Amino acid sequence: MSTRVPLAGDFVNGDVSFWYRSLGIPTAGEPLPGDRDADVVIVGAGYTGLWTAYYLKKASPNLRVVVLEKEFAGYGASGRNGGWLVGELAGTPERYARTHGVDAARRLQRIMFDTIDEVVAVAGDEGIDADIVKGGVTTVATNAAQDRRLHQLLAHERHWGWTEEDVRLLDPAERESRLRVDGAVSAIWSPHCARIQPAKLVRGLARTVRDLGVEIFERTPVTEIVPREARTPYGTVRADYVIRATEGFTAELKQYHRAWLPMNSSMIVTEPLGDLWDAIGWEGCELLGDMAHYYMYAQRTADGRIAFGGRGKPYLYGSRVDDRGHTHEWTVDALWELLTGMFPALRASRVAHAWSGVLGVPRDWCATVHVDPATGVGWAGGYTGHGVTTANLAGRTLRDLILREDTELTTLPWVDRKVRGWEVEPLRWIGVHTMYDLYRRADAREKAGLGRTSVLARVADTITGR
Repeated sequence: MSTRVPLAGDFVNGDVSFWYRSLGIPTAGEPLPGDRDADVVIVGAGYTGLWTAYYLKKASPNLRVVVLEKEFAGYGASGRNGGWLVGELAGTPERYARTHGVDAARRLQRIMFDTIDEVVAVAGDEGIDADIVKGGVTTVATNAAQDRRLHQLLAHERHWGWTEEDVRLLDPAERESRLRVDGAVSAIWSPHCARIQPAKLVRGLARTVRDLGVEIFERTPVTEIVPREARTPYGTVRADYVIRATEGFTAELKQYHRAWLPMNSSMIVTEPLGDLWDAIGWEGCELLGDMAHYYMYAQRTADGRIAFGGRGKPYLYGSRVDDRGHTHEWTVDALWELLTGMFPALRASRVAHAWSGVLGVPRDWCATVHVDPATGVGWAGGYTGHGVTTANLAGRTLRDLILREDTELTTLPWVDRKVRGWEVEPLRWIGVHTMYDLYRRADAREKAGLGRTSVLARVADTITGR
């Protein structure tokens, strides 16, 4: 590790994520003991799988629901993310409107806003203490090009029905009173976001569904999904419905290797900041993002740290995934440089933990939910980093599709969305790494004084179809 980044004496790299430090890394439960019959079998014990199990058992307590997990519940993105319970769509409203119309896309957005409150309410009802604070989200621009994009974003959201109550431009005085980002030119704020401690939420949810009678078998990798069956080395679960809820780990299933690309994202967290908060502000605990192409995301944790994330090494050849969250040295360096650039006072602090995880990215960057009644095979995912909220909506939508109920949720424009697969290697690797190299170069040009969005960023968008 480079000496340029000051490390706390108890610095940890990987070990899944910082979020488990206060909880302890869970001991994985027993694997599937042999063949089993169920009504619904769910592959993956993250947010999507657990929310689906939760809503199914609440709607129909007699259903036999089995969840199969390769590691332990909450091992993947659900226990590693930035803790943003945010109402933004996974994908653009234009793409949803292209197939279902403008009103349907706007309806999906409103339901996403409502889903934040649904998660907060269920956590309260079920006694899940996940350090939730609904303080909204502030997005800052730190140069002229970012400022132009911020105002374009605001106009775009107005066009798609976001009112002044949904998002508004902050005047300089309010911007500085919320949190003081060095070099901030402008900022917008939306109330549609809450801070969470992601591991507490997913572990609390796992406990809740077990209490409802759901069987969760851990240390049980699923090797193949076929109609009415999920096959593992320890036996086969036969069920009327087989739901794939594997998100960033989907590529590990050979038959779905090119469905969703496992995009890597990395985080660091500081030691507790104590008096340094006086120079930063951030008393409202809102989430923080920016308008860079190589964007960042951050939260003020319940124990007084900053958890700060962004892209590290974005993609591993062949759709491989990381080793229990271990993060490359240069990624820690880059995140620290960005963090201390935004908050210079933090140079007196140290990094306590670094980790990485993968998120699922479809070829068109839009999430999907699907259940085929003829085969019983279904799935949800492709959240492109917006999964904390979207997974809850997916769970409720899968419930209605499995129970064959026609509801408002089953008519949303992401249901049954058809998306082509990613290219074969080495085209995937070349495309993703070229995209992020162009984004880095675009950010550097804009930071150096380019007053408009760099053409390099537009080329990157074209390459990947964002």
